Amino acid sequence: MAHLLGADTISLTVGTRTLLDGVSLGVDDGQRIGVVGPNGAGKSTVLRLLARRQDPDAGRVTHAGSLRVGLLDQRDELPAGSTVRDVVHGQDAEHTWAGDAGIRQVHAGLLSDLDLEADVETLSGGQRRRVALAALLVGDHDVLMLDEPTNHLDVEGVAWLAEHLSARFGADGGGGSRADARGALVVVTHDRWFLDAVCTRLWEVTGSQSGDAVGGTVHAYEGGYAAYVLARAERERSGAVSAAKRDNLLRKELAWLRRGAPARTSKPKFRLDAAASLIADEPAPRDPLELTRLATARQGKDVLDVEEVSVAFPAAEGGRTVLLEEVTWRLGPGDRYGLVGVNGAGKTTLLRLLAGTATPDAGRVRRGKTAVVATLSQDVSELDELAHLRVVEVVEGERRTVAVGGKELTAAQLVERLGFTRERSQTLVRDLSGGERRRLQLLRLLVGEPNVLLLDEPTNDLDTDTLAALEDLLDGWPGTLVVVSHDRYLLERVCDRQVALLGDGMLRDLPGGVEQYLELRRGAPGRGASNAALGTAGSAESSDLAEDAAARSLPGAEAVPDAAAVRAARKEITRIDRQLGKIAEREAKLHARMAEAATDHAAVTALDAELRELTALKDELEEQWMTAAEIAG
Repeated sequence: MAHLLGADTISLTVGTRTLLDGVSLGVDDGQRIGVVGPNGAGKSTVLRLLARRQDPDAGRVTHAGSLRVGLLDQRDELPAGSTVRDVVHGQDAEHTWAGDAGIRQVHAGLLSDLDLEADVETLSGGQRRRVALAALLVGDHDVLMLDEPTNHLDVEGVAWLAEHLSARFGADGGGGSRADARGALVVVTHDRWFLDAVCTRLWEVTGSQSGDAVGGTVHAYEGGYAAYVLARAERERSGAVSAAKRDNLLRKELAWLRRGAPARTSKPKFRLDAAASLIADEPAPRDPLELTRLATARQGKDVLDVEEVSVAFPAAEGGRTVLLEEVTWRLGPGDRYGLVGVNGAGKTTLLRLLAGTATPDAGRVRRGKTAVVATLSQDVSELDELAHLRVVEVVEGERRTVAVGGKELTAAQLVERLGFTRERSQTLVRDLSGGERRRLQLLRLLVGEPNVLLLDEPTNDLDTDTLAALEDLLDGWPGTLVVVSHDRYLLERVCDRQVALLGDGMLRDLPGGVEQYLELRRGAPGRGASNAALGTAGSAESSDLAEDAAARSLPGAEAVPDAAAVRAARKEITRIDRQLGKIAEREAKLHARMAEAATDHAAVTALDAELRELTALKDELEEQWMTAAEIAG
């Protein structure tokens, strides 16, 4: 594969933090590289350096020939007074781009619901993101560098983008790259499903450790996110073994020093030097991150009831656009819902109704007496009014002490548990990175001890380590949870059920999860089409129309199953349980083999492909199990 661009021993220091220290990187034709790492480690900086939008303090960045590099920044700064057509196509005549199949595909995937003559200043955040992305994708670039391209995209948009980029940059169907591929992709993203679907190589940017002026490395891993997690776990396990050996040796050295007489012989000096060498060789620990499970207010039987709610707003061309039409949705204690839908369908509006910050045109939202609702909004600018405060002062403004696990913690101790070192806890809010602002938003919510959490795109700006910690926190969340997100990984991990807004004013239950939503949007035959007539979603314990549709999908079953159908369904459940047990054993073996072959790219790729097939089979069996379980009762 041809070499396109590279970085030769580049270094960069920002303030007292060393982001990069003698780092060398290369991008070859056909590669699809994902960039991950902690917030503030320098992922966006790496893109800017490689694109020559910023110069390193030392080292150099080289481009092959007349390389054309396109960079999508996190901020969608579109020219004021421009139309969508101006931003995407400039002064090009319509016939020059309308006849290009590739450009038409980008239009269909990103701009199908937009008026090309619309002023960009009237667009929503998600629409602006799609316009900026479309402007880059229609260009003729050799290397595309995308900084958080999935932010503000809905689930459908993320799926389209993954398919488009895989096809454009050399997907061969087996997770590798074609020999005739032309061009390369470098993408910073926290979307783990996207990383697995698109990337064949990952870079982990570590930045400086614990705010010290040391560090700044980039580790390279072959494969997608799953392979990266396995390889990183193996690397850290090896590092832990080495550290344990070093610790044991250090303890022996220090014990000898305590027993010896330092003044009588030169040996203690030698031993002292050896101990100092061991200490100096000890690598700095990774920043700790523990999203603490704070107390949750007691929940009663009634939490939130949306009853016959309708919401509409004036349309630009006259009339009214209906967002919600006679929607009924009952949320009980401990319910965990994921909410997906097309942009502009009313997801954020529905959250505002639940939070009590918006009122419906008709119907009502009934709130239980003990419900304490907290909302994590998409917009981190809500912290702007606190920009002059330090991180610890923001938390102290909410609560000075918090009881956690029977112990009382100060605001400073709580902030440190959330991954802010003592140095970063004294940082002004205006100087925080996007991910650090997001963590601070979350902490402000949790100290209020809510029992209902409404999370609007909670994964925006968070790194993969913080996402894992967030999921661990939500796993043990005892209250009611509603999550609006395009992150399929998060939705499937922390939510028990999914519902969708498809733009027709109805809230639909999704027994088949996100995949069923995509089928509904594609208008696919089979299960997606059969569920297209699903009605409004009910409470966690009842959604009659959804259950009837699922029951009818099992051969031989009727809308009201008879005894024979129930017996057949129970036999089907037993059969599927046995198969799922065998699949679990095969999965465990495959994971073990992948860990053993972590440094062998070809072996990991083959095993990962086998694991994907197994996962697809498991998903299919689980759907069959759910269908049979609806009939068996």
